[in-house]
Amino acid sequence: MLSTSMNHSKGMESAKRGSLVSSTRSSVESDAEAAHAAQTSTVISKLQKIYKSKVLPFEKRYNYPYFFSPHLTDSEFLSKPQVMLVGQYSVGKTTFIKYLLGRSFPGQRIGPEPTTDRFTVVINGPEERTIPGNALSVHPSVPYRGLERFGVNFLNRFEGSVMPSSVLQKISLIDTPGILAGEKQRLERGYDFTEVVKWFAERADLIIVLFDAHKLDISDELKNAIDALKGHDEKIRCILNKADQIDRQRLMRVYGALLWSMGKVISTPEVLKVYVGSFWSEPLQNQENKELFEAEENDLMNDLRQLPKQSAVRKINELVKRIRKARVLGYIISHLRSQMPSMMGKEKKQKQLIEDLPNQFRSCMKKYNLASGDFPDLEMFKEKLRECKFSEFKTLSTSLMSDLDKVLSKDIPALMDALPNENDSAEVLNMKFAAQNMEENHSEVPINSSHKFADNVKGKLNPFGPDEDDEDDYWALQDEADFYRNKFQSLNPKNGFIDGATAKKVLLESNLSKSQLRTIWNLADIDRDGFLDFHEFALALYLADMAEQTGNVPDKLKLVEIPPCKRSYKRSQA
Repeated sequence: MLSTSMNHSKGMESAKRGSLVSSTRSSVESDAEAAHAAQTSTVISKLQKIYKSKVLPFEKRYNYPYFFSPHLTDSEFLSKPQVMLVGQYSVGKTTFIKYLLGRSFPGQRIGPEPTTDRFTVVINGPEERTIPGNALSVHPSVPYRGLERFGVNFLNRFEGSVMPSSVLQKISLIDTPGILAGEKQRLERGYDFTEVVKWFAERADLIIVLFDAHKLDISDELKNAIDALKGHDEKIRCILNKADQIDRQRLMRVYGALLWSMGKVISTPEVLKVYVGSFWSEPLQNQENKELFEAEENDLMNDLRQLPKQSAVRKINELVKRIRKARVLGYIISHLRSQMPSMMGKEKKQKQLIEDLPNQFRSCMKKYNLASGDFPDLEMFKEKLRECKFSEFKTLSTSLMSDLDKVLSKDIPALMDALPNENDSAEVLNMKFAAQNMEENHSEVPINSSHKFADNVKGKLNPFGPDEDDEDDYWALQDEADFYRNKFQSLNPKNGFIDGATAKKVLLESNLSKSQLRTIWNLADIDRDGFLDFHEFALALYLADMAEQTGNVPDKLKLVEIPPCKRSYKRSQA
C-alpha cells in the first residue's frame, strides 16, 4: 500500500514537471502572434531578395566561398530557428530533447555509455521516419547542403529524425555526438568534428552546452569544440544537468566551478548564462531545490519560445557580418591585383606580397578606412592565397561595392524598422504590412483579416496547385526574374534582346564548366535564335545559380519553369 502511494505521488510530480513545457508543446497563436509571424516572414523574404540581388553578385566576383563559406541558399533564409546541443557523453543531450518533445524521436539512443555517435537533426514532418545524411544534405527544403564539404565519412554519421511535433513546428534541434576524452576518438571519427561544430554554430540560433553535475572535467576535444563557438558568445547557454542528485551546498560549489572553468575556455567579459536543473521526465530525487529548478526550467523554456521572434534579427545580424567580411575581401583582392606586374615576374611578386601580407592589410585598412576586426585570420588567409593566382583576381567594382554600402546604410536599417515590436497589436501589424505592399506595388491594398497570413496577402500559389485555367499563366521563376531585371537592363539590350557574346560574359562569371554552360544555353534559348530576351536571360541565370548550389543542370525544363510567352513555341517543337 505504501509502495502504491509513493508511485502515485511520483507520477503526480512527474506530470506536474511535464506541464512546465506543455505551453511550449501546445500553445495556440493569437491573432497578434499570427500577424507578428507574417510580418517577420515578410522581412526575411526581403532580406533574401537583398542578398540575391546585391550581395551574391559581389561574392561571386571575389570568390567568397573559397575564402570563407558557401553562398547562402534559399532554405537557409527560410529555415526555422535551430538549437544545437553540445556536451560530453552521458550528460543528457538526447534525454533533454525527448523531454522537450514529450516523447521519443526516431533513431533515438539513450544509455549510460556513449550512444550517440552521429549528428542528428530533429525536424518536423507529417510522419515519423529517419533520413540518411547523404539524402538529407541534398534535400531542397532543409539548409544542410553545405555539409557536403565534409565528405562521405561525415555524411554517413549524419541523419535526420522526422516527426510531427508542435515544438518542431517552431524550432529544429541538433543532437551532436557525445564527446569522449582522448586522441583515439578524434582519429576514429573520420572527419573534423570541430569544423562540423563550427559550421552548425554559424547557423544555429541557440547553442546549449550541457554538463553533468557529477563531472565537470572538460576534455581536449570538448575544449576544441567550445573554441569553435567563439564569435557566437551571445548564442551560448549552459545547462548544469542532473543537479537534483546533489545537495544544496555541493550544488553551489559545482555551479561556481562550472563558471570558473567556462571563463577560462571562453574569453568574454560577460558571465555565461547557466540553467540549473534535472531535464528529464522522472521525479526529482532531491526536493531541497525544487523551486529553484522549476524557476530555471521556466526561464529556459521562455528563451526557447522567443527564438522564432528573434530569428529574423539573427539572420539580419549574420548577413551584416557576412557583408562586412565580403567588403574587406573585395578590397584586399583588388589591392593585391593592383600590385601585380603586367608582364614579367608575377610569381616572385606574388610570393613577396604573401610574405608582406600584414603590411598589405594595414595599407588596405588605411586606404579604405576599414575596421581591423573585419579582416580575416592572417595565417588562414595566407594559406588560401598560396593556391591562387593574383593576376587572375578581379579589379575593384565600384558599382558592386556601392550596392553593398547601400545595403548596410539603407536596406538593413529599413528592415530593422519593419520588424514587428513585441507590443504591436494585430491591427497595427496588418497596417504595417499593407503600407509596405502599397509602397512596393504602388497600388492600394485593402486591409482585412487575411493580412494575418503573409502568404495569402502576397498571393502565393495555392498549396494544392494552380487551377487548370491558370496554369498557362503561372511562371514559377517570376520572383527570380525580378531579381535579374536590373542586370538585364544594364547590358543595354537592343530591341529587347542581348546577343550570345554579351550573355556569354555574364554566364562565365559563374564557376561552372563549359559543358554545364552549354547545356544551360540550350535550355534557356528556347526559340533557338542565338539571342536571349529578358525571360530567357532570367531563366539562364536561374539555372546557373541552381547549378552552382547543387552541382547539377537539369536535362529538361519543367512546364512551370518555361516562361508562359514561350510555351506555345515549346509545344510546337514537341
